[in-house]
Amino acid sequence: MLRSVKDLYDYVLDAIDGQIGRCRDFLFDDQFWAIRYMEAETGKWLPSRRVLISPISLGKPDWQTRLFQVQLTKNQIEEAPGIDLNAPVSRQHEVLWAKHYGWSYYWMGHGIWGADDNIQPPGKPDEMSIEPEDERESGDSNLRSTREVTGYRIQAKDDKIGHVEDFILDDKLWILRYLIIDTRNWLPGGRKVLVSPGWVDRISWADRIVGINLSTKAIENGPEYDPTIPVNREYEEKLYDFYGRPYYW
Repeated sequence: MLRSVKDLYDYVLDAIDGQIGRCRDFLFDDQFWAIRYMEAETGKWLPSRRVLISPISLGKPDWQTRLFQVQLTKNQIEEAPGIDLNAPVSRQHEVLWAKHYGWSYYWMGHGIWGADDNIQPPGKPDEMSIEPEDERESGDSNLRSTREVTGYRIQAKDDKIGHVEDFILDDKLWILRYLIIDTRNWLPGGRKVLVSPGWVDRISWADRIVGINLSTKAIENGPEYDPTIPVNREYEEKLYDFYGRPYYW
């Protein structure tokens, strides 16, 4: 199902043996635009710890009760390798978490989730077969915060045309399917439009700019996005047909 990322902020996180906090943020990679971790706001429970949970250990969000099932115990989370609240996520940290929780190495393989495009269920830590030398050589983490990227300016092929207001998440594969672009500060009677990450051709993280391989006229005339109506396949077909892009499905 396709849902707004902002709508998921503040969802209650319910572990196997009790609540652990609320959803604060998501970290996605800048290659597949896949959500790699949810960041939890744990309040007084673990006040000096940064708690990141892979979608591998998340159940589907309950849209009615605004709750996420977390398939971990409080003890598992408390005993996980720590990371400073303000420190970036390194591959070394990811390897330690994967071993602790039994998560697969999503960065090893050609699929979105490692060897496959589908999320793999947790395994046993002693089944992890990659040698430490290979882990260190598997590259750096390129993880970005959805909260941080919200607000980035949109640069079309010929001019600026808006800013990132939100994202649309596919909660089956945990991929960001669309950026929600708000054009109200650039276009008269501005409106919201959806743009696929596949149409992004450059990002300047330092300048907070997302470059889109579309003209301002195309975006201005594209199918309008109504946040009160769920994104369905009919709307997606209309969107892709308008821009002349191949369907992802």
